[in-house]
Amino acid sequence: MRTTRTPALLAALIPIVAGCTVAGNAAEGTIRVVVGYQSKTINTVTAGTLLRSLGSFESRLAALGRRTGKKYTVVWQDYDTGAPITAQMIAGKIDIGSMGDYPLLINGSRSQAQGGDAVTEMVSVTGYNLKGALNGVVVAPGSSARTLRDLKGQAVSASVGSAGHGTLVQAMRKYGLDPAHDVRIENQQPPVGTSALQSGSVKALAQFVAWPGLLVQKGQARLLYDGGSLDVPTFHGVVVRKSLAGARPDVLKAFLQAQIDATRYLHTEPVKAAERVARATGLPPEVVYLYNGAGGVATFDLTIKAPLRAAFEHDIPFLKSIGVLQKPLDPAKFIDDSYLRQVYGGSYATDAAATANPAAITGTDAACHVPVKDAATAGEIWLNGEEATHPAADPVCLLRGIRAFQDSGRTVRAAYVPGAATGTRWFADKMVWVLDPAAAKDRRLIPFTTPEQARAYLAGHAGAKTVAYAEAVSAA
Repeated sequence: MRTTRTPALLAALIPIVAGCTVAGNAAEGTIRVVVGYQSKTINTVTAGTLLRSLGSFESRLAALGRRTGKKYTVVWQDYDTGAPITAQMIAGKIDIGSMGDYPLLINGSRSQAQGGDAVTEMVSVTGYNLKGALNGVVVAPGSSARTLRDLKGQAVSASVGSAGHGTLVQAMRKYGLDPAHDVRIENQQPPVGTSALQSGSVKALAQFVAWPGLLVQKGQARLLYDGGSLDVPTFHGVVVRKSLAGARPDVLKAFLQAQIDATRYLHTEPVKAAERVARATGLPPEVVYLYNGAGGVATFDLTIKAPLRAAFEHDIPFLKSIGVLQKPLDPAKFIDDSYLRQVYGGSYATDAAATANPAAITGTDAACHVPVKDAATAGEIWLNGEEATHPAADPVCLLRGIRAFQDSGRTVRAAYVPGAATGTRWFADKMVWVLDPAAAKDRRLIPFTTPEQARAYLAGHAGAKTVAYAEAVSAA
């Protein structure tokens, strides 16, 4: 569960926790390991919310204690973004943290500049999306904005220095806009930005997983810009104080082994994992499953892949340009997967070279009577009262399946399908559907995550038109 503390109470707790961290001079008794995480940033669940709910780290430390004769305890600290985790790590008050790619770079830069016991290193990945679809820009449902250009002169909420902020700035530049002058960026935490969007004090919200999906699923926003359109990898990872890794590598290895446990659980029990995270965070299970389920927007894989390393190199100049990375950073000194390699096993190199989602959608499509094989088109239907989803081979088959369930009196809890333009998985009933009579019969209904993508298709296909979701279901 999320712990809420007043500033005064937090200030009172900090000295107590700081004196007991692994990296510090712990007493001969219990050794405390302080883990900073973001419960609602569900791309980090295998190093945070899910890991905590499974108790895997505590179990691994208990086994370690039986071998070493020491006793360990874990202190979990929950935050909305990575910035306060970085501040606490540099202050020596958090040992292990998880955060997004931009906050990771800021963490590494600041810790390298501080030096000494403050130095940190990135040791694993939680989840990633090679095209950037974990981030997005949303607007109010009734907004007249149809592209990012329509935000010119408006206020936009973002957490400055976050991956969501980075997506906004880089995407605006692609549209020929100057983010420093053409919009007014309000630096706000995600919950504050959500309230600002609902009140109308900002016209758009640029954020990271799970905020875009959450607001769209609730009917409180619609997707204006799909981060997958940027085609720049985004990911979250685990960072550790180097003093912990050096002084107690067995503790770090226990954490990484526990992260492997949580990742395997997520892959083998995706619905149960989503429901666990939902209970712990208060997020709707349908939103958690959008990102973390089979074929989800996030691919969960601990290995540090070449495209993600390259993304770091790409991100550094950008972060310098917006003034949030003021100190030099050497990624080669910041990234260290040697501890992960020691606990991962002989398949590390092979898995690090692979980019396919290990939790692929498989099975037989009951509506079209075909095997589900293509990750680029595969979707899922989740019915009320069921603990497993129904696979769909492609968007038309998914719509046919939905129609069949509706006709039989079943209620669809959620349906997921990848968008045709970017491949971003989204809620089927929140997609912009296009009917193209000239396309092959089983390809005539095409989903797009944003109106802009749909308009681009219509411009090149005479006779095609947008249709409402209910009409798409009937037409299938």
